[in-house]
Amino acid sequence: MDDPTGGGVGAVLDFGGDPLAPEPVGGGALIGYARVSTKGQLLDRQILALTEAGCHRIFADKKSGKNVEREELWKALDYCRPRDTLVVPSLDRLGRSLQDLISIVTGLRKRGIGFTSLHEALDTTTPGGRLVFHVFAALAEFIRELIVQGTNEGLAAARARGARLGRPPAMTEEQIRHARLLLTEPENTVTSIAKLLGVSRNTVYKYVPELKGGRIALTDCDVAPVIPSPR
Repeated sequence: MDDPTGGGVGAVLDFGGDPLAPEPVGGGALIGYARVSTKGQLLDRQILALTEAGCHRIFADKKSGKNVEREELWKALDYCRPRDTLVVPSLDRLGRSLQDLISIVTGLRKRGIGFTSLHEALDTTTPGGRLVFHVFAALAEFIRELIVQGTNEGLAAARARGARLGRPPAMTEEQIRHARLLLTEPENTVTSIAKLLGVSRNTVYKYVPELKGGRIALTDCDVAPVIPSPR
């Protein structure tokens, strides 16, 4: 399904232009969105709050915020028009994460649509509300950069220690030696050896590359087992 937010969950957190510039307001409608995580929970309290806030149209989902297919949310976002305001009972009813929340609000802003959260008293049609979301966006980007930096530093430290990164090898050095020894016996086939070691034929050829030159090459070759480096 197309993302009607205009921002996308993985989009760059960019409010475009001046993040504190006034949004076009006036003459628009208040569109409500409510959500509960399970079918056993009731929407009554959220819908009542949205109704009292003046929402003339309310959309509601009964599923976890982690569920990407929030059909009613996408319908609400698609229903909104410039100068409208999307209203939610609280921030956790809208986004699956801080980045998801910011992405949705950013998409609304780009379309000239306001956003209000009743519980947190946030309103992006006011300078204070826009400032809060601008700080949220900067914080989310800062956290993302810290994670990337920490990951890169961890990988560099592991390489400095000589740690092997990537997938573990399909065959150990002992298995490679065993395969070479078995392959010197004519009655042992590559297929039978692969089954014995619990690997595929291609894996045997990969870890015993001199086998491609034939079994004679194996008997004439005295090579220490070499485990291929991960890609």
